[in-house]
Amino acid sequence: MATRPGPLTEWPWQWMGNFKYLVLVPAVLHTAHRVATKGWGDLDPAYATMLPALLLRMIHNQIWISLSRYQTARRKNVIVDRSIEFEQVDRERSWDDQIIFNGLEFYLAYAMIPNVRLLPVWRTDGAIVTVLLHMGPVEFLYYWFHRALHHHFLYSRYHSHHHASIVTEPITSVIHPFAEHVVYFMLFSIPTIAPIFMGYGSVLAIVLYIAYIDFMNNMGHCNFELVPKWIFKAFPPLKYLMYTPSFHSLHHTQFRTNYYFLFMPLYDYMYNTMDKSSDELYEKSLKVTDETPDLVHLTHMTTLQSTYHLRIGIASIASKPSDNPIWYSWMIWPVACLSMVLAWVYGSSAFVIERLQMKKFKMQTWAIPRYNFQYGMTWERESINNLIEKAILDADERGVKVLSLGLLNQAKTLNRSGELFIQKYPKLRVRLVDGSGLATAVVLKSIPFGTKKVFLSRITSKVAQGTAIALCEIGIQVIMNQKKEHEMLKSRLPEGRTVYLKFSNKDIPQIWIGDIIDDKQQQRAPKGTTFIPTSQFPLKKIRKDCTYLSTPAMKIPETVKNVHTYIYIGNFSFFKA
Repeated sequence: MATRPGPLTEWPWQWMGNFKYLVLVPAVLHTAHRVATKGWGDLDPAYATMLPALLLRMIHNQIWISLSRYQTARRKNVIVDRSIEFEQVDRERSWDDQIIFNGLEFYLAYAMIPNVRLLPVWRTDGAIVTVLLHMGPVEFLYYWFHRALHHHFLYSRYHSHHHASIVTEPITSVIHPFAEHVVYFMLFSIPTIAPIFMGYGSVLAIVLYIAYIDFMNNMGHCNFELVPKWIFKAFPPLKYLMYTPSFHSLHHTQFRTNYYFLFMPLYDYMYNTMDKSSDELYEKSLKVTDETPDLVHLTHMTTLQSTYHLRIGIASIASKPSDNPIWYSWMIWPVACLSMVLAWVYGSSAFVIERLQMKKFKMQTWAIPRYNFQYGMTWERESINNLIEKAILDADERGVKVLSLGLLNQAKTLNRSGELFIQKYPKLRVRLVDGSGLATAVVLKSIPFGTKKVFLSRITSKVAQGTAIALCEIGIQVIMNQKKEHEMLKSRLPEGRTVYLKFSNKDIPQIWIGDIIDDKQQQRAPKGTTFIPTSQFPLKKIRKDCTYLSTPAMKIPETVKNVHTYIYIGNFSFFKA
Protein backbone atom coordinates (compact mmCIF):
# COMPACT_ATOMS: atom_id res chain seq x y z
CA MET A 1 0.00 0.00 0.00
CA ALA A 2 1.16 3.56 -0.70
CA THR A 3 2.40 5.56 2.27
CA ARG A 4 -0.63 7.91 2.04
CA PRO A 5 -3.15 6.04 -0.17
CA GLY A 6 -5.08 8.26 -2.55
CA PRO A 7 -8.38 7.69 -4.40
CA LEU A 8 -8.63 4.53 -6.54
CA THR A 9 -5.63 2.93 -4.84
CA GLU A 10 -7.28 -0.45 -4.26
CA TRP A 11 -8.52 -2.70 -7.05
CA PRO A 12 -12.33 -2.80 -7.31
CA TRP A 13 -12.39 -6.57 -6.69
CA GLN A 14 -9.86 -6.64 -3.85
CA TRP A 15 -12.62 -7.53 -1.38
CA MET A 16 -13.26 -10.76 -3.34
CA GLY A 17 -9.88 -12.29 -2.44
CA ASN A 18 -9.08 -15.45 -4.42
CA PHE A 19 -12.56 -15.34 -5.95
CA LYS A 20 -11.67 -12.24 -7.97
CA TYR A 21 -11.62 -14.30 -11.17
CA LEU A 22 -15.40 -14.44 -10.94
CA VAL A 23 -15.25 -10.96 -12.48
CA LEU A 24 -14.47 -12.65 -15.80
CA VAL A 25 -17.25 -15.24 -15.50
CA PRO A 26 -19.82 -13.19 -17.53
CA ALA A 27 -17.33 -13.00 -20.42
CA VAL A 28 -16.65 -16.74 -20.25
CA LEU A 29 -20.36 -17.56 -20.10
CA HIS A 30 -21.03 -15.25 -23.03
CA THR A 31 -18.39 -17.04 -25.09
CA ALA A 32 -19.77 -20.46 -24.14
CA HIS A 33 -23.33 -19.38 -25.03
CA ARG A 34 -22.19 -17.95 -28.36
CA VAL A 35 -20.39 -21.16 -29.28
CA ALA A 36 -23.29 -23.34 -28.14
CA THR A 37 -25.91 -21.41 -30.13
CA LYS A 38 -23.98 -20.31 -33.24
CA GLY A 39 -20.99 -22.65 -33.40
CA TRP A 40 -17.26 -22.01 -33.56
CA GLY A 41 -17.55 -20.56 -37.04
CA ASP A 42 -19.29 -17.47 -35.67
CA LEU A 43 -16.23 -16.43 -33.65
CA ASP A 44 -14.15 -13.76 -35.36
CA PRO A 45 -10.34 -13.73 -34.79
CA ALA A 46 -10.44 -10.91 -32.21
CA TYR A 47 -13.11 -12.54 -30.05
CA ALA A 48 -11.58 -16.02 -30.29
CA THR A 49 -8.18 -14.70 -29.20
CA MET A 50 -9.18 -12.85 -26.02
CA LEU A 51 -9.36 -15.68 -23.45
CA PRO A 52 -6.35 -17.63 -24.81
CA ALA A 53 -4.32 -14.39 -24.79
CA LEU A 54 -5.09 -13.84 -21.09
CA LEU A 55 -4.09 -17.42 -20.26
CA LEU A 56 -0.82 -17.07 -22.21
CA ARG A 57 -0.04 -13.88 -20.30
CA MET A 58 -0.48 -15.76 -17.02
CA ILE A 59 1.87 -18.52 -18.17
CA HIS A 60 4.37 -16.00 -19.56
CA ASN A 61 4.55 -14.12 -16.27
CA GLN A 62 4.85 -17.29 -14.18
CA ILE A 63 7.76 -18.50 -16.34
CA TRP A 64 9.59 -15.24 -15.62
CA ILE A 65 8.87 -15.54 -11.89
CA SER A 66 10.25 -19.09 -11.75
CA LEU A 67 13.28 -18.26 -13.90
CA SER A 68 14.15 -15.22 -11.80
CA ARG A 69 13.86 -17.03 -8.48
CA TYR A 70 15.96 -19.93 -9.72
CA GLN A 71 18.65 -17.57 -10.97
CA THR A 72 18.55 -15.52 -7.77
CA ALA A 73 19.00 -18.71 -5.72
CA ARG A 74 22.16 -19.44 -7.71
CA ARG A 75 23.22 -15.79 -7.28
CA LYS A 76 24.69 -15.76 -10.79
CA ASN A 77 24.78 -12.21 -12.26
CA VAL A 78 22.86 -10.90 -9.24
CA ILE A 79 22.48 -7.10 -9.14
CA VAL A 80 21.30 -6.18 -5.63
CA ASP A 81 22.58 -8.72 -3.14
CA ARG A 82 19.85 -8.28 -0.54
CA SER A 83 17.06 -10.52 0.68
CA ILE A 84 13.38 -10.08 -0.14
CA GLU A 85 11.09 -9.54 2.84
CA PHE A 86 7.85 -11.44 3.46
CA GLU A 87 5.94 -8.17 3.09
CA GLN A 88 7.10 -7.86 -0.51
CA VAL A 89 6.19 -11.46 -1.32
CA ASP A 90 2.68 -10.89 0.06
CA ARG A 91 2.33 -7.52 -1.66
CA GLU A 92 3.30 -8.93 -5.06
CA ARG A 93 0.92 -11.88 -4.91
CA SER A 94 -1.65 -9.63 -6.61
CA TRP A 95 0.29 -9.48 -9.89
CA ASP A 96 -2.60 -11.12 -11.76
CA ASP A 97 -4.95 -8.19 -11.01
CA GLN A 98 -3.67 -6.35 -14.08
CA ILE A 99 -4.42 -9.38 -16.29
CA ILE A 100 -8.02 -9.47 -15.05
CA PHE A 101 -8.21 -5.73 -15.72
CA ASN A 102 -6.87 -6.19 -19.24
CA GLY A 103 -9.43 -8.93 -19.86
CA LEU A 104 -12.24 -6.56 -18.96
CA GLU A 105 -10.65 -3.92 -21.21
CA PHE A 106 -10.53 -6.36 -24.14
CA TYR A 107 -14.20 -7.23 -23.84
CA LEU A 108 -15.18 -3.58 -23.40
CA ALA A 109 -13.23 -2.56 -26.49
CA TYR A 110 -14.81 -5.39 -28.46
CA ALA A 111 -18.29 -4.24 -27.46
CA MET A 112 -17.69 -0.52 -28.12
CA ILE A 113 -15.57 -0.55 -31.30
CA PRO A 114 -17.39 -2.18 -34.22
CA ASN A 115 -14.22 -2.33 -36.36
CA VAL A 116 -12.70 -4.84 -33.95
CA ARG A 117 -14.97 -7.56 -35.33
CA LEU A 118 -13.48 -7.02 -38.78
CA LEU A 119 -9.82 -7.16 -37.76
CA PRO A 120 -7.64 -9.50 -39.85
CA VAL A 121 -5.22 -11.83 -38.18
CA TRP A 122 -2.15 -9.91 -39.41
CA ARG A 123 -1.17 -6.72 -41.26
CA THR A 124 2.49 -5.80 -41.65
CA ASP A 125 1.80 -2.09 -42.14
CA GLY A 126 -0.35 -2.07 -39.00
CA ALA A 127 2.45 -3.68 -37.00
CA ILE A 128 4.86 -0.97 -38.17
CA VAL A 129 2.38 1.73 -37.14
CA THR A 130 2.08 0.09 -33.68
CA VAL A 131 5.87 0.14 -33.23
CA LEU A 132 6.17 3.77 -34.32
CA LEU A 133 3.34 4.88 -32.04
CA HIS A 134 5.01 3.20 -29.11
CA MET A 135 8.49 4.58 -29.81
CA GLY A 136 7.07 8.05 -30.29
CA PRO A 137 4.17 9.29 -28.15
CA VAL A 138 3.91 6.38 -25.70
CA GLU A 139 7.55 6.39 -24.59
CA PHE A 140 7.66 10.19 -24.44
CA LEU A 141 4.40 10.52 -22.49
CA TYR A 142 5.33 7.75 -20.10
CA TYR A 143 8.71 9.31 -19.35
CA TRP A 144 7.07 12.54 -18.14
CA PHE A 145 4.23 10.71 -16.42
CA HIS A 146 6.80 8.61 -14.58
CA ARG A 147 8.68 11.70 -13.47
CA ALA A 148 5.41 13.20 -12.27
CA LEU A 149 4.76 10.06 -10.21
CA HIS A 150 7.98 10.81 -8.34
CA HIS A 151 6.69 14.19 -7.20
CA HIS A 152 6.04 13.89 -3.49
CA PHE A 153 2.26 14.42 -3.88
CA LEU A 154 1.69 11.53 -6.34
CA TYR A 155 4.54 9.43 -4.97
CA SER A 156 3.17 9.23 -1.44
CA ARG A 157 -0.37 8.49 -2.69
CA TYR A 158 0.42 6.03 -5.48
CA HIS A 159 3.91 5.26 -6.79
CA SER A 160 5.50 4.54 -3.39
CA HIS A 161 3.57 1.24 -3.47
CA HIS A 162 5.73 0.11 -6.40
CA HIS A 163 8.99 1.44 -4.95
CA ALA A 164 8.46 -0.39 -1.67
CA SER A 165 10.24 -3.23 -3.51
CA ILE A 166 13.92 -2.31 -3.45
CA VAL A 167 15.04 -5.75 -4.61
CA THR A 168 12.84 -6.29 -7.64
CA GLU A 169 11.41 -9.45 -9.11
CA PRO A 170 9.96 -9.67 -12.65
CA ILE A 171 6.42 -9.30 -11.40
CA THR A 172 7.29 -6.18 -9.41
CA SER A 173 6.79 -4.43 -12.75
CA VAL A 174 2.98 -4.62 -12.50
CA ILE A 175 2.57 -3.97 -8.77
CA HIS A 176 0.93 -0.55 -8.90
CA PRO A 177 -2.24 0.99 -7.45
CA PHE A 178 -5.35 0.70 -9.59
CA ALA A 179 -5.27 4.37 -10.59
CA GLU A 180 -1.82 3.99 -12.14
CA HIS A 181 -2.97 1.03 -14.20
CA VAL A 182 -5.86 3.10 -15.54
CA VAL A 183 -3.35 5.65 -16.87
CA TYR A 184 -1.14 2.89 -18.29
CA PHE A 185 -4.17 1.50 -20.11
CA MET A 186 -4.81 4.87 -21.72
CA LEU A 187 -1.18 5.07 -22.82
CA PHE A 188 -1.07 1.55 -24.24
CA SER A 189 -4.37 2.06 -26.03
CA ILE A 190 -2.59 4.49 -28.36
CA PRO A 191 -0.59 1.79 -30.22
CA THR A 192 -3.41 -0.78 -29.96
CA ILE A 193 -6.60 1.16 -30.68
CA ALA A 194 -5.29 3.96 -32.95
CA PRO A 195 -4.30 1.54 -35.78
CA ILE A 196 -7.83 0.09 -35.66
CA PHE A 197 -9.40 3.51 -36.34
CA MET A 198 -6.72 4.16 -38.99
CA GLY A 199 -7.68 0.95 -40.80
CA TYR A 200 -4.36 -0.80 -40.13
CA GLY A 201 -5.20 -2.87 -37.07
CA SER A 202 -4.71 -6.63 -36.73
CA VAL A 203 -5.27 -9.17 -33.98
CA LEU A 204 -1.73 -10.55 -33.94
CA ALA A 205 -0.17 -7.08 -33.79
CA ILE A 206 -2.12 -6.33 -30.60
CA VAL A 207 -1.29 -9.69 -29.01
CA LEU A 208 2.42 -9.42 -29.89
CA TYR A 209 2.59 -5.83 -28.65
CA ILE A 210 1.18 -6.78 -25.25
CA ALA A 211 3.45 -9.85 -25.12
CA TYR A 212 6.45 -7.64 -25.85
CA ILE A 213 5.46 -5.21 -23.10
CA ASP A 214 5.23 -8.14 -20.67
CA PHE A 215 8.59 -9.49 -21.84
CA MET A 216 10.45 -6.20 -21.44
CA ASN A 217 8.67 -5.37 -18.18
CA ASN A 218 9.56 -8.73 -16.64
CA MET A 219 13.10 -8.72 -17.96
CA GLY A 220 13.80 -5.21 -16.70
CA HIS A 221 12.69 -6.03 -13.16
CA CYS A 222 14.81 -9.17 -12.78
CA ASN A 223 17.43 -8.91 -10.06
CA PHE A 224 20.06 -10.48 -12.27
CA GLU A 225 21.67 -9.25 -15.48
CA LEU A 226 20.80 -11.36 -18.50
CA VAL A 227 21.46 -9.04 -21.48
CA PRO A 228 24.83 -10.13 -22.96
CA LYS A 229 27.49 -7.59 -23.96
CA TRP A 230 27.77 -8.87 -27.53
CA ILE A 231 24.32 -7.43 -28.34
CA PHE A 232 25.49 -3.88 -27.69
CA LYS A 233 28.81 -4.51 -29.44
CA ALA A 234 27.00 -5.77 -32.53
CA PHE A 235 24.63 -2.79 -32.61
CA PRO A 236 25.89 0.14 -30.43
CA PRO A 237 22.75 2.37 -30.89
CA LEU A 238 20.77 -0.32 -29.06
CA LYS A 239 22.14 1.19 -25.86
CA TYR A 240 19.66 4.05 -26.31
CA LEU A 241 16.76 1.87 -27.42
CA MET A 242 16.78 -1.03 -24.94
CA TYR A 243 17.31 -1.04 -21.21
CA THR A 244 18.83 -3.75 -19.01
CA PRO A 245 17.84 -5.10 -15.57
CA SER A 246 20.83 -3.40 -13.93
CA PHE A 247 19.86 -0.10 -15.59
CA HIS A 248 16.39 -0.28 -14.05
CA SER A 249 17.65 -1.56 -10.72
CA LEU A 250 19.32 1.81 -10.17
CA HIS A 251 15.92 3.45 -10.43
CA HIS A 252 14.74 1.41 -7.43
CA THR A 253 17.88 2.03 -5.39
CA GLN A 254 18.76 5.61 -6.43
CA PHE A 255 15.12 6.69 -6.90
CA ARG A 256 15.52 9.79 -9.12
CA THR A 257 17.43 8.43 -12.10
CA ASN A 258 16.73 6.15 -15.08
CA TYR A 259 13.07 7.05 -15.59
CA TYR A 260 12.86 5.36 -19.04
CA PHE A 261 10.04 2.90 -19.58
CA LEU A 262 10.15 -0.26 -21.64
CA PHE A 263 13.03 -0.21 -24.05
CA MET A 264 14.17 3.35 -24.63
CA PRO A 265 16.68 4.92 -22.21
CA LEU A 266 17.01 7.59 -24.92
CA TYR A 267 14.93 10.09 -22.95
CA ASP A 268 17.13 9.67 -19.87
CA TYR A 269 20.12 10.61 -22.02
CA MET A 270 18.24 13.53 -23.56
CA TYR A 271 17.02 15.02 -20.27
CA ASN A 272 20.14 14.17 -18.23
CA THR A 273 18.41 11.78 -15.81
CA MET A 274 20.61 8.80 -16.53
CA ASP A 275 22.52 7.42 -13.56
CA LYS A 276 26.25 7.75 -14.22
CA SER A 277 26.97 4.37 -12.64
CA SER A 278 24.66 2.48 -15.04
CA ASP A 279 27.44 1.09 -17.26
CA GLU A 280 29.62 0.21 -14.27
CA LEU A 281 26.82 -1.72 -12.55
CA TYR A 282 26.03 -3.53 -15.81
CA GLU A 283 29.64 -4.68 -16.19
CA LYS A 284 29.88 -5.63 -12.52
CA SER A 285 26.67 -7.70 -12.55
CA LEU A 286 27.79 -9.75 -15.54
CA LYS A 287 30.91 -10.81 -13.62
CA VAL A 288 29.06 -12.22 -10.58
CA THR A 289 29.43 -16.01 -10.57
CA ASP A 290 27.48 -18.78 -8.86
CA GLU A 291 27.70 -18.62 -5.08
CA THR A 292 29.62 -21.27 -3.15
CA PRO A 293 27.60 -21.95 0.00
CA ASP A 294 28.96 -23.14 3.33
CA LEU A 295 26.09 -25.60 3.74
CA VAL A 296 23.86 -27.41 1.27
CA HIS A 297 20.65 -29.22 2.20
CA LEU A 298 19.94 -31.92 -0.37
CA THR A 299 16.20 -32.46 -0.39
CA HIS A 300 13.74 -33.94 -2.87
CA MET A 301 10.25 -33.44 -4.18
CA THR A 302 7.46 -35.09 -2.22
CA THR A 303 4.00 -35.04 -3.86
CA LEU A 304 2.96 -33.47 -7.12
CA GLN A 305 1.49 -30.59 -5.12
CA SER A 306 4.94 -29.90 -3.66
CA THR A 307 5.91 -28.43 -7.04
CA TYR A 308 3.73 -25.44 -6.25
CA HIS A 309 5.32 -24.95 -2.83
CA LEU A 310 8.83 -24.47 -4.15
CA ARG A 311 10.35 -21.01 -4.02
CA ILE A 312 10.36 -21.12 -7.83
CA GLY A 313 6.72 -22.21 -7.87
CA ILE A 314 3.49 -20.28 -7.41
CA ALA A 315 3.71 -17.83 -4.52
CA SER A 316 -0.02 -17.73 -3.75
CA ILE A 317 -0.02 -21.51 -3.18
CA ALA A 318 3.41 -21.74 -1.54
CA SER A 319 2.32 -19.22 1.10
CA LYS A 320 -0.28 -21.69 2.43
CA PRO A 321 0.22 -25.04 4.24
CA SER A 322 0.33 -28.05 1.93
CA ASP A 323 -2.74 -29.56 3.63
CA ASN A 324 -4.75 -26.39 2.91
CA PRO A 325 -6.08 -27.03 -0.62
CA ILE A 326 -6.49 -24.14 -3.06
CA TRP A 327 -9.76 -24.24 -4.97
CA TYR A 328 -8.12 -23.57 -8.33
CA SER A 329 -5.18 -25.97 -7.91
CA TRP A 330 -6.97 -28.66 -9.93
CA MET A 331 -6.64 -26.44 -13.01
CA ILE A 332 -2.85 -26.58 -12.85
CA TRP A 333 -2.55 -30.31 -12.17
CA PRO A 334 -1.58 -30.93 -15.82
CA VAL A 335 1.39 -28.58 -15.34
CA ALA A 336 2.49 -30.49 -12.23
CA CYS A 337 2.19 -33.82 -14.05
CA LEU A 338 4.16 -32.47 -17.00
CA SER A 339 6.90 -31.12 -14.74
CA MET A 340 7.13 -34.52 -13.04
CA VAL A 341 7.54 -36.32 -16.38
CA LEU A 342 10.13 -33.80 -17.60
CA ALA A 343 12.06 -34.07 -14.33
CA TRP A 344 11.98 -37.86 -14.58
CA VAL A 345 13.20 -37.94 -18.17
CA TYR A 346 15.58 -34.97 -18.29
CA GLY A 347 16.46 -34.37 -14.63
CA SER A 348 20.14 -35.31 -14.64
CA SER A 349 21.29 -33.37 -11.57
CA ALA A 350 20.09 -31.58 -8.45
CA PHE A 351 19.01 -27.96 -8.85
CA VAL A 352 19.07 -24.95 -6.54
CA ILE A 353 15.70 -23.91 -5.13
CA GLU A 354 16.61 -21.66 -2.19
CA ARG A 355 19.46 -19.43 -1.03
CA LEU A 356 19.63 -18.45 2.63
CA GLN A 357 22.11 -16.45 4.67
CA MET A 358 22.63 -16.19 8.42
CA LYS A 359 25.15 -13.43 9.09
CA LYS A 360 28.21 -14.55 7.06
CA PHE A 361 27.06 -18.18 6.85
CA LYS A 362 25.68 -19.03 3.38
CA MET A 363 23.24 -21.87 2.78
CA GLN A 364 21.51 -23.34 -0.26
CA THR A 365 18.78 -25.92 -0.73
CA TRP A 366 19.25 -28.30 -3.64
CA ALA A 367 16.50 -30.65 -4.83
CA ILE A 368 16.85 -34.06 -6.44
CA PRO A 369 14.39 -34.12 -9.39
CA ARG A 370 12.49 -37.11 -8.02
CA TYR A 371 9.25 -37.53 -6.07
CA ASN A 372 8.34 -39.62 -3.02
CA PHE A 373 6.71 -42.40 -5.01
CA GLN A 374 9.86 -42.83 -7.11
CA TYR A 375 11.95 -43.47 -3.99
CA GLY A 376 9.71 -46.50 -3.34
CA MET A 377 10.50 -48.06 -6.73
CA THR A 378 13.26 -50.65 -6.44
CA TRP A 379 14.39 -50.17 -10.03
CA GLU A 380 14.77 -46.39 -9.43
CA ARG A 381 17.12 -46.65 -6.44
CA GLU A 382 20.32 -46.82 -8.47
CA SER A 383 19.30 -43.80 -10.55
CA ILE A 384 18.40 -41.77 -7.43
CA ASN A 385 21.62 -42.79 -5.68
CA ASN A 386 23.58 -41.65 -8.73
CA LEU A 387 21.86 -38.25 -8.53
CA ILE A 388 22.71 -37.98 -4.83
CA GLU A 389 26.31 -39.02 -5.50
CA LYS A 390 26.64 -36.47 -8.29
CA ALA A 391 25.30 -33.70 -6.01
CA ILE A 392 27.75 -34.66 -3.24
CA LEU A 393 30.71 -34.64 -5.63
CA ASP A 394 29.60 -31.31 -7.07
CA ALA A 395 29.36 -29.83 -3.57
CA ASP A 396 32.78 -31.23 -2.70
CA GLU A 397 34.33 -29.79 -5.85
CA ARG A 398 32.83 -26.35 -5.18
CA GLY A 399 34.20 -26.24 -1.65
CA VAL A 400 30.96 -26.74 0.31
CA LYS A 401 31.76 -27.52 3.95
CA VAL A 402 28.63 -29.43 5.03
CA LEU A 403 25.95 -31.29 3.06
CA SER A 404 22.77 -32.31 4.88
CA LEU A 405 20.82 -35.23 3.41
CA GLY A 406 17.05 -34.93 3.31
CA LEU A 407 14.78 -37.64 4.73
CA LEU A 408 14.60 -40.08 1.79
CA ASN A 409 18.05 -39.17 0.48
CA GLN A 410 19.54 -40.82 3.58
CA ALA A 411 17.49 -44.03 3.49
CA LYS A 412 19.20 -47.29 4.48
CA THR A 413 18.13 -48.92 1.23
CA LEU A 414 19.94 -46.18 -0.70
CA ASN A 415 23.15 -45.20 1.05
CA ARG A 416 22.78 -45.67 4.84
CA SER A 417 22.79 -41.93 5.68
CA GLY A 418 25.65 -41.30 3.28
CA GLU A 419 27.98 -44.01 4.67
CA LEU A 420 28.14 -45.59 1.21
CA PHE A 421 29.68 -42.42 -0.28
CA ILE A 422 32.07 -41.92 2.64
CA GLN A 423 33.43 -45.43 2.07
CA LYS A 424 33.56 -44.96 -1.70
CA TYR A 425 35.31 -41.57 -1.48
CA PRO A 426 37.57 -41.63 1.62
CA LYS A 427 39.12 -38.28 0.65
CA LEU A 428 35.76 -36.50 0.51
CA ARG A 429 36.18 -33.04 2.04
CA VAL A 430 32.50 -32.11 2.38
CA ARG A 431 31.00 -33.40 5.62
CA LEU A 432 27.81 -35.44 5.21
CA VAL A 433 25.17 -35.08 7.93
CA ASP A 434 21.54 -36.09 8.21
CA GLY A 435 20.22 -33.58 10.74
CA SER A 436 19.22 -36.29 13.22
CA GLY A 437 21.31 -34.82 16.04
CA LEU A 438 19.61 -31.43 15.89
CA ALA A 439 16.20 -33.04 15.42
CA THR A 440 16.87 -35.18 18.51
CA ALA A 441 17.61 -32.04 20.50
CA VAL A 442 14.28 -30.56 19.40
CA VAL A 443 12.40 -33.69 20.52
CA LEU A 444 14.20 -33.72 23.88
CA LYS A 445 13.24 -30.07 24.37
CA SER A 446 9.58 -31.06 23.83
CA ILE A 447 9.53 -33.55 26.71
CA PRO A 448 7.89 -31.92 29.78
CA PHE A 449 10.21 -30.90 32.60
CA GLY A 450 10.28 -33.38 35.48
CA THR A 451 9.47 -36.42 33.34
CA LYS A 452 10.77 -39.67 34.90
CA LYS A 453 9.54 -42.24 32.37
CA VAL A 454 8.75 -42.27 28.65
CA PHE A 455 7.33 -44.96 26.39
CA LEU A 456 9.11 -45.55 23.06
CA SER A 457 6.72 -47.21 20.62
CA ARG A 458 9.08 -48.15 17.77
CA ILE A 459 12.58 -47.38 16.45
CA THR A 460 12.25 -46.62 12.76
CA SER A 461 14.61 -43.66 12.50
CA LYS A 462 17.90 -42.34 13.84
CA VAL A 463 15.99 -39.57 15.63
CA ALA A 464 13.92 -42.03 17.67
CA GLN A 465 17.05 -44.04 18.48
CA GLY A 466 19.08 -40.96 19.34
CA THR A 467 16.30 -39.60 21.54
CA ALA A 468 16.06 -42.87 23.50
CA ILE A 469 19.83 -43.04 24.05
CA ALA A 470 19.94 -39.38 25.14
CA LEU A 471 17.10 -39.96 27.63
CA CYS A 472 18.88 -42.92 29.16
CA GLU A 473 22.10 -40.91 29.45
CA ILE A 474 20.36 -38.18 31.45
CA GLY A 475 18.65 -40.66 33.75
CA ILE A 476 15.13 -40.83 32.30
CA GLN A 477 13.75 -44.37 32.01
CA VAL A 478 12.75 -45.52 28.52
CA ILE A 479 10.17 -48.32 28.35
CA MET A 480 9.72 -50.48 25.25
CA ASN A 481 7.50 -53.45 24.38
CA GLN A 482 9.32 -54.57 21.20
CA LYS A 483 11.81 -57.29 22.24
CA LYS A 484 14.17 -57.19 19.22
CA GLU A 485 14.34 -53.40 19.16
CA HIS A 486 14.90 -53.35 22.92
CA GLU A 487 17.90 -55.68 22.61
CA MET A 488 19.32 -53.73 19.68
CA LEU A 489 19.06 -50.40 21.51
CA LYS A 490 20.46 -51.92 24.71
CA SER A 491 23.61 -52.96 22.85
CA ARG A 492 24.20 -49.36 21.81
CA LEU A 493 23.85 -47.79 25.24
CA PRO A 494 26.98 -46.83 27.23
CA GLU A 495 27.91 -49.15 30.05
CA GLY A 496 26.08 -48.23 33.22
CA ARG A 497 23.09 -46.71 31.38
CA THR A 498 21.34 -49.92 30.33
CA VAL A 499 19.50 -49.85 33.66
CA TYR A 500 17.40 -46.97 32.29
CA LEU A 501 16.15 -49.07 29.35
CA LYS A 502 13.29 -51.36 30.36
CA PHE A 503 11.29 -53.99 28.51
CA SER A 504 7.67 -54.15 29.70
CA ASN A 505 4.15 -54.70 28.39
CA LYS A 506 2.48 -53.43 31.55
CA ASP A 507 4.40 -50.38 32.79
CA ILE A 508 3.10 -47.69 30.43
CA PRO A 509 3.77 -44.02 31.36
CA GLN A 510 1.91 -40.94 30.10
CA ILE A 511 4.68 -39.61 27.84
CA TRP A 512 4.96 -41.41 24.48
CA ILE A 513 7.54 -40.82 21.75
CA GLY A 514 8.02 -42.46 18.37
CA ASP A 515 7.87 -42.15 14.58
CA ILE A 516 4.78 -44.30 14.09
CA ILE A 517 2.13 -44.74 16.77
CA ASP A 518 -0.88 -46.40 15.14
CA ASP A 519 -4.50 -46.40 16.27
CA LYS A 520 -4.23 -49.69 18.17
CA GLN A 521 -1.21 -48.48 20.15
CA GLN A 522 -2.87 -45.17 20.97
CA GLN A 523 -5.89 -46.95 22.43
CA ARG A 524 -3.57 -48.67 24.95
CA ALA A 525 -2.20 -45.38 26.24
CA PRO A 526 -3.53 -44.15 29.60
CA LYS A 527 -5.81 -41.15 29.80
CA GLY A 528 -3.95 -37.82 29.58
CA THR A 529 -1.03 -39.23 27.58
CA THR A 530 1.16 -36.76 25.70
CA PHE A 531 2.24 -38.03 22.25
CA ILE A 532 5.51 -36.57 20.94
CA PRO A 533 6.38 -37.43 17.29
CA THR A 534 10.04 -37.95 16.40
CA SER A 535 9.70 -37.46 12.65
CA GLN A 536 8.43 -34.73 10.35
CA PHE A 537 5.17 -36.62 9.82
CA PRO A 538 2.44 -35.72 12.35
CA LEU A 539 0.66 -38.41 14.32
CA LYS A 540 -2.96 -39.22 13.56
CA LYS A 541 -5.12 -37.80 16.33
CA ILE A 542 -7.76 -40.30 17.45
CA ARG A 543 -8.23 -39.45 21.14
CA LYS A 544 -9.66 -36.27 22.63
CA ASP A 545 -8.43 -37.10 26.14
CA CYS A 546 -4.76 -37.00 25.07
CA THR A 547 -2.34 -34.29 24.00
CA TYR A 548 -0.61 -34.37 20.60
CA LEU A 549 2.48 -32.23 20.11
CA SER A 550 3.49 -30.91 16.71
CA THR A 551 6.28 -32.41 14.64
CA PRO A 552 9.87 -31.36 15.48
CA ALA A 553 10.31 -27.76 14.38
CA MET A 554 12.45 -24.74 15.10
CA LYS A 555 11.92 -21.04 14.71
CA ILE A 556 14.37 -19.51 12.26
CA PRO A 557 16.53 -16.79 13.83
CA GLU A 558 15.83 -13.24 12.73
CA THR A 559 19.35 -13.12 11.30
CA VAL A 560 18.42 -15.61 8.57
CA LYS A 561 17.71 -13.76 5.33
CA ASN A 562 15.89 -14.62 2.12
CA VAL A 563 13.40 -17.10 3.61
CA HIS A 564 10.18 -17.18 1.59
CA THR A 565 8.87 -20.72 2.00
CA TYR A 566 8.46 -23.45 4.60
CA ILE A 567 11.66 -25.52 4.46
CA TYR A 568 13.01 -28.80 5.76
CA ILE A 569 16.54 -29.28 7.12
CA GLY A 570 17.46 -32.87 7.90
CA ASN A 571 14.57 -34.58 9.69
CA PHE A 572 12.80 -31.52 11.01
CA SER A 573 11.24 -28.34 9.71
CA PHE A 574 12.24 -24.71 9.96
CA PHE A 575 9.60 -22.01 10.01
CA LYS A 576 9.67 -18.25 10.35
CA ALA A 577 7.14 -16.76 12.74
